Amino acid sequence: MAKSRFTGGRRTGNPAAGSRPQVAAQASGATVTVDDAAPKKKTSPAQFFSQVRAEGRKIVWPSRKETWITSVMVFIMVAIAAAFFWIVDWMLGMASTFVLAIGQ
Repeated sequence: MAKSRFTGGRRTGNPAAGSRPQVAAQASGATVTVDDAAPKKKTSPAQFFSQVRAEGRKIVWPSRKETWITSVMVFIMVAIAAAFFWIVDWMLGMASTFVLAIGQ
């Protein structure tokens, strides 16, 4: 079981500063404290959906030609992978038959 980084299994220090422990710099021996950013403001549902629509407008959708080419490439790769695994399966089957035939 992993040992706790904190003595007594509890975190110590200022709870308002966040849950990050102090980070010790190895080269200089100094201690650096990481401050958390200011608390985030709550977003109203109207603002949220407005931001979602703004992000949705940034999406660049592929053209019909790009979609067709990508789909064809996927089918070609699937066919190549299927042929590869069929050949490997056939070879392993032949090898196991040969090995088992030696014992008879």
